Amino acid sequence: MECKIESLYICVKNLDRAVAFWENFFERPIDRRKQLGGMFDINGFRFMLFDYQAVGENHIFGSNCLPSIEVESLKVMQEKLAEKEICFPLTQIGPNWVAEFVDSEGNHIEIFTPVTCEKANENNC
Repeated sequence: MECKIESLYICVKNLDRAVAFWENFFERPIDRRKQLGGMFDINGFRFMLFDYQAVGENHIFGSNCLPSIEVESLKVMQEKLAEKEICFPLTQIGPNWVAEFVDSEGNHIEIFTPVTCEKANENNC
């Protein structure tokens, strides 16, 4: 079997609020928006928002699906985490700095960046 994962969607309770949150986070406007949700094209990967209530679907929120977003540096990562609710603090895990925050809809989101010798303890490089 050949398999390729090209997209992910997260459920949102308030589409306008979620679009505003993610436009701010990604520092760009949403690529496509419709009544049931919207989509950001992030380097060919579709990060989608789904208004599950618009179709009368039930949904239970939890942390069993954890979208993970890589950014280019620890500085950018720290800027993105500023003023966010943190559910997993900035921690070095192997070759990466990792943290988790809560988005405007209650979803847990992981953010990570590779450790570099300039930013890390010399013993970890």
